Amino acid sequence: LPYLSVKQTKMGEWEHGLFGCFDNIKITVITYFVPCYTMGKVAESVGESCIMHGVVFNIIPLGALICPTIIRGKVRENKGIEGSFIMDCVMMYFCGICSLVQEFQEMGIEAMARE
Repeated sequence: LPYLSVKQTKMGEWEHGLFGCFDNIKITVITYFVPCYTMGKVAESVGESCIMHGVVFNIIPLGALICPTIIRGKVRENKGIEGSFIMDCVMMYFCGICSLVQEFQEMGIEAMARE
């Protein structure tokens, strides 16, 4: 009976790996020197304030961990990628630059700017 079958949906995966930051050296260098720019652009891509998240990321000590973690969760949600707040927090703490570049690439921000 087809109407009784349960359709399983597979969660999405990151199109760009965590260490895919070397796929786009330009964004990696920008993120290394001005991470608040990348953070703001990623926040904006998920409907958050670019200025607020960029400033909080740069000025408030815990903001540099909490804001990107929240935004990473929103990127995952937007793309249907499985994960958790704790894992996002670990990624941002240990691999912050690569995580930001991964999110930037995942959301296709550079492509949006060219349109």
